[in-house]
Amino acid sequence: MRLTLPTILTLFRIVLLPVIVVVFYLPEYHPASARWSNIAAAGIFTAAAITDWLDGWIARRFNMTSAFGAFLDPVADKLMVATALLLLVQQNPTPLMAVTSAVIIGREISISALREWMAELGQRAKVGVAWVGKWKTAMQIVAIIVCLHQRDFPELRLYRIGEGLLVVAAALTIWSALVYVRAAWPALRDGNSGRI
Repeated sequence: MRLTLPTILTLFRIVLLPVIVVVFYLPEYHPASARWSNIAAAGIFTAAAITDWLDGWIARRFNMTSAFGAFLDPVADKLMVATALLLLVQQNPTPLMAVTSAVIIGREISISALREWMAELGQRAKVGVAWVGKWKTAMQIVAIIVCLHQRDFPELRLYRIGEGLLVVAAALTIWSALVYVRAAWPALRDGNSGRI
């Protein structure tokens, strides 16, 4: 297996995940870091999100796509989002945060399973990334960055804005899931696979 630059960027994104966790929890062991740890966690997540866009652009622009990269990229995306949401729920365990995070993570797992099943049927193209899925991803990333930042300004409740954006992301998540299920419905209805 030859590692291309896009795949290296994707692997770098996965490596950043434990770094975000350590930085996020740093104030518990080093109280002086409380002033900057959330900002640093948001910055690291932002860097990870940029690599997500960059690896795809490089792969398409310079024809550096690979089967391994195509597998690894969505896995890295889902790990990145799930890790950040778990951190946010742990720090702010409200019903709103818990439900929206559960919806987003549950959708990611379900649609990944649906795509795998459709690939077994040779119909993966029917559940390719739709525009609503791209909007969902963008909204999730912005909402998570704002919530990780966890700093309000005198006249701007930034964290509440982040929570609101996360609710919008959860709604887009449900919408995109319905789009994918609708596209796969003929195969689901006909049950052309021997596996359930």
